[in-house]
Formats: sequence, structure tokens, C-alpha cells
Amino acid sequence: MELSGRVALVTGGARNIGRAIAEALAAAGAAVAINTKSSRAEADQVAAAILEQGGAAHVIAGDITDERDVARIVAATVERFGGLDILVNNAAVRRETPIDELDLARWREAISVMLEGPFLCIKAALPHLRASPAGTIVNLGGMTARASVQRRAHVIAAKAGLEGLTRALALDLAADRITVNCVAPGLIDTTRETSSAGPAAHRTNRELPLGRLAPPAEVAAMVRHLCGPAARFVTGQVIHVNGGNYLGG
Repeated sequence: MELSGRVALVTGGARNIGRAIAEALAAAGAAVAINTKSSRAEADQVAAAILEQGGAAHVIAGDITDERDVARIVAATVERFGGLDILVNNAAVRRETPIDELDLARWREAISVMLEGPFLCIKAALPHLRASPAGTIVNLGGMTARASVQRRAHVIAAKAGLEGLTRALALDLAADRITVNCVAPGLIDTTRETSSAGPAAHRTNRELPLGRLAPPAEVAAMVRHLCGPAARFVTGQVIHVNGGNYLGG
């Protein structure tokens, strides 16, 4: 219960890695605000599961690409739980689109959700994170920001930008004792990957060193660590949870 008394806001917390993060932080004792834009029923299920285990959780629906909505989401979190100590920027879109078919609307969607959304959330959360004795920001990046795959130029650009934002803010916010880190998952066994061949990131002839995909809980465990007291000297880092996927070339 190392996060007892802390309050966390997890964007995109209704499914997959986001759900695992919300549950992991709640298991560590944090009260968790679960943000979702459209998966309200699934978010309610996450909250119910946390409450059933004796934790504290509340669903706050809203669009993280809308500045006014973000202000409302953060305000509702603080009103519900009395503060905000941890912000996890997890919301993402990962549609595959060849560059010849990638129009400006889809490009902007990726940048808006995965780069501008975290920026807006961080800006809105900053006064509360500064007031916290252990302000923490964790951004969810992706292995493809370094390794790259086909048909995801928009996603890769957004995730690479998020890594840059992480490093910049870690320095800017160090004086406030706010840590800022990025967790970059590798090949994770999530719901959207169960159909046919899965996305391009999963279609590879290269053997994974550990020989398996990871469950979302293994990514969530790293996020939990970065939010805890044992990681207060860790900031500005991109931590890869990818089963050694970079090894061997």
C-alpha cells in the first residue's frame, strides 16, 4: 500500500493497459480517477472491480483533446478525492494507415490524442502536482517510437514527441520535485490484438527473446513503481517494457 493517501488520474483507463494501470495503482492504495472518452461501460466495470477489492475509484468521462474538458476532468478528480498526486497519460489511438492514405485529419487525431492531450492534462494538473509531496507524471510511449513499423507514421511521430516532452518537463519540473517519466511498452497481449494477424507491430519474423507477449499487468507494474516512493530519484527516463525486443538486432 505504498500509494496510500495518494490520488491518481489515469487517462484511457477503461481497457487494456489503462485498466491494468488503474487497478495496479488502486492495489497500491491510491484513489483512482478513471478517464474515458467513449468506453463508459467498460470504465464503470474497472471502477466496480476496484471498489469490490476495497479500493477507491471514480469514472470521469471526457475528451482530453478539449482544453475545457480537461480542466473539468482535473477539477472533478480534485473535488472527488481532495487532490491530485499522480497523472498517467495513457490514452492513445493506434490505427494503421499507409502514408499514401494518411490524410491530415487522421494525422491530427494521433497528434491531438497522444501529444497535445498529455500536454493539456499536465498543464491542468500542475497546480495540484506542485502542491503534492510526491507529484508524479507517467506518460505511456511505445516501442515503435524507436524501432518503427510500417503504416504508423502518425502514431510514431506522436509517441516520439511524447518522449521529447517527457525529457523537457523532467528538467522544467525538477525544482518542483515532480518526476516525469515515460514507459514504452513492447508487444502486449491486449484485446485489440486478438483479431486475425493483429497490427503491423506484431507481425514480425523476429523471435522475441523472452518468447511471449506480455500481459498489461507487467506494464502496469512498472508504472506503479515509478509512482511510488522507491522511484523518487528517477526522472526524465524512457523505460522500455518489451521483453528484450531490441536485443539481437
